[in-house]
Amino acid sequence: MAKAGKRIRAAREGIDPVKLYGLDEALALLKERSKVKFDETVEISMNLGVDPRHADQMVRGVCNLPNGSGRTVRVAVFARGAKAEEATAAGADIVGAEDLVEQIQGGTIDFDRCIATPDMMPLVGRLGKVLGPRGLMPNPKVGTVSMDVKGAVEAAKGGAVEFRVEKAGIVHGGVGKLSFEPGKLAENVKAFADAVIKAKPAGAKGTYVLGVALTSTMGPGLKIDVASVTA
Repeated sequence: MAKAGKRIRAAREGIDPVKLYGLDEALALLKERSKVKFDETVEISMNLGVDPRHADQMVRGVCNLPNGSGRTVRVAVFARGAKAEEATAAGADIVGAEDLVEQIQGGTIDFDRCIATPDMMPLVGRLGKVLGPRGLMPNPKVGTVSMDVKGAVEAAKGGAVEFRVEKAGIVHGGVGKLSFEPGKLAENVKAFADAVIKAKPAGAKGTYVLGVALTSTMGPGLKIDVASVTA
């Protein structure tokens, strides 16, 4: 096994791999141990008691972070006419229809979130094999297929974070930047956890949230006391 680099070893020094840290303590540790010159993203991972292979145990949704994500999100919108104008006015970076399909099919994907009006979905459906694997396919369950184009664009720009459980039963997402005030980061973490809990599927039995962990881009992974996140 390759040895961890000096910076990684320093970040992990003194971290108890089995201790369950309180949310505030964990955020303070991540801030204290950051030694890089860029603003790291704080990420949460939640281990859930579900088996995503069963349709009634799929967990998917969206969380509107109360303090934003700190990211600059590029938004593409499939719309025509008045809805296209609404998207542009709301701040969408790319707006189009057939021309946007051709652009994407040509290999140009210059956006992080994709929104569509319902009438555009037959057109967008042609891009399923391209957008699906990248997690960019519009979906009404997470608010990216909507007639409220203005609201969808503003939510995406303002810090809406989509989540979807992976095969191993884990949900993860970015919940802000390490430069955020600790209180605002804590609010974002709790909002994300709350959204995942509210998305509990009907088929989930027994304990739903098995574990929670926090990390930053270059920081150590910290196991978190579930109660401090879900209180």
